[in-house]
Amino acid sequence: MDFDFAGVEEILDIKIEDKSLFQTAFTHRSYLNEHQDYSLPSNERLEFLGDAVLQLVSSKYLYNKYPDQPEGKLTNYRAATVCTTSLAEESERLNYGKYLLLSNGEDQSGGRTSEYILANTFEAVLGALYIEKGIEFCHKFIEKELLYKIEDIVKNELYKDPKSKFQEKAQELRGITPNYEVLESWGADHERTFKVGVYLEKQLYGEGIGSSKQKAQQEAAQNALDKLENV
Repeated sequence: MDFDFAGVEEILDIKIEDKSLFQTAFTHRSYLNEHQDYSLPSNERLEFLGDAVLQLVSSKYLYNKYPDQPEGKLTNYRAATVCTTSLAEESERLNYGKYLLLSNGEDQSGGRTSEYILANTFEAVLGALYIEKGIEFCHKFIEKELLYKIEDIVKNELYKDPKSKFQEKAQELRGITPNYEVLESWGADHERTFKVGVYLEKQLYGEGIGSSKQKAQQEAAQNALDKLENV
């Protein structure tokens, strides 16, 4: 198997010294199941390391960029920036999926565009970059390839979940705090589905369905927010 090191060097803008390190960063565990003679491990350990690097770098960046913001706000900013969806977006932009080593089954089921796999790969590559290039390189790389979006996240309040947004809007426009009620639930105990309604006083403003009460509440809040903003 020929791994495209030149392609990886181009998208990362580096000269790779340890080829096995970066090949490992793109090796999904499913690949090992079909290639028993493959000598490298999966990228899971590098993902573990990359996650720690990402938390440190993003935390330091936010600490310096927003000196007047409290810990809670900084945590929310960071969470929105380093969440699975956000990391997957950057992996897709960098074309990481093209270089992934996957099993045939994982490949055919859409593994190269899977949010979960792409987000994990972003962290694994970061782990490899840390080992080979050091923390200062990682600072520059993360600022360029991920942290550029923080200003937009803060400006447009993308760090707020629908429940928080709806509560703020409801209190601003109506002076009322929303309350949530489970309207229905069904299914076995281990795979229950919930239907939740969100009310302003006694008026139903939105409904949501989810595999947990929290997910159903978030969907109900988003639907209510859309209704409130269109009134």
